[in-house]
Amino acid sequence: MAGFGQGTRRNPRSRGRTWSRTGPDSATLGIVGLVCAVAGFFALGIVLGPAAIICGWLAMGRSWAGPRPVPALVAVVLGAIDTLLALVWLSGTAGNGLL
Repeated sequence: MAGFGQGTRRNPRSRGRTWSRTGPDSATLGIVGLVCAVAGFFALGIVLGPAAIICGWLAMGRSWAGPRPVPALVAVVLGAIDTLLALVWLSGTAGNGLL
């Protein structure tokens, strides 16, 4: 009971780790973006492609400068390809219904 009041109030554990994009949070966002990009090639590419781009961009720290984690960069690139392919597919199917 002696150490509860003073040591825990001065330096809370979560002070430096909230909303930081440098630790496991960045790696997790990169992997989530990569999974969204790969899954978007098979289903719901118009939704999962932009989700992959956003997750990858946030995992990179919202900048192109500096060292970039590989899964985040791959998620952005595959998400962009996935979105473009979904838009091309949607525009191709929209034209066939008029004839």
